[in-house]
Amino acid sequence: MKTESGVRRTGRLGLLLEQFDKAREMAQVRLTGLGDEEYLWEPAPDCWSLRRRNEAATPRAFGPGEWVLDLGAADIPASEYAEVARQAADGMTVTKIAEDWSVSVERVEEILAHTGEPDPDKTPITTIAWRLGHLHFQFAGAWEWTFGERRQDPKQMIDFSPSAALTLDQFWPVIDRWRAAVATVTEDQLDVIGFSQYPYGSDPDDPYVAVVAGANLEFIHHMAEIALLRDLWRARDASGL
Repeated sequence: MKTESGVRRTGRLGLLLEQFDKAREMAQVRLTGLGDEEYLWEPAPDCWSLRRRNEAATPRAFGPGEWVLDLGAADIPASEYAEVARQAADGMTVTKIAEDWSVSVERVEEILAHTGEPDPDKTPITTIAWRLGHLHFQFAGAWEWTFGERRQDPKQMIDFSPSAALTLDQFWPVIDRWRAAVATVTEDQLDVIGFSQYPYGSDPDDPYVAVVAGANLEFIHHMAEIALLRDLWRARDASGL
């Protein structure tokens, strides 16, 4: 990433911002022309999606308005067993880990006692609407709980919409506000544990540089999933299925 003087930045923050900027540029191109039908398309049975409140298919669906994002019962997926082990090794109590993941102490103890390879996760396929909504409330909440007043519940901050165009019009300013704020963080602040107090996840226990890296990963992997869904939508349309 180059500064105004044309010097390439190689520091931690510069590299993370450059990575994010490239991912954002590619994502905006890939989302061009997204229509409502494709946005809400469910490519398989039992998808998680954006639904009217009275039609929600999951027990913890959330959102402040008529439209809510599906969310199932709290659990720790197999892909996160190693993270639970890391938390325990770093000194987090079983009770704290359980609070962090919104599961029972018994569930955490079961995971810590697990040996061998865990069974593959049986995670639902999620729609483009769900993935965009997930990113939307997370980045809104990440800004609020780092640079804002640290009082709003992230899951109640975004009034989700079935309109793809309206969603994207509201989505990009939230993403750009977060990015602009992160760009002001100093090298010292990158190392501050709890610089972000985002209430869902381990942000309060992590140095901020790890939080920013995690946000980049979240953005990149969800946008890659959305890009694949768009490819499948076009293939579906071309084949007449």
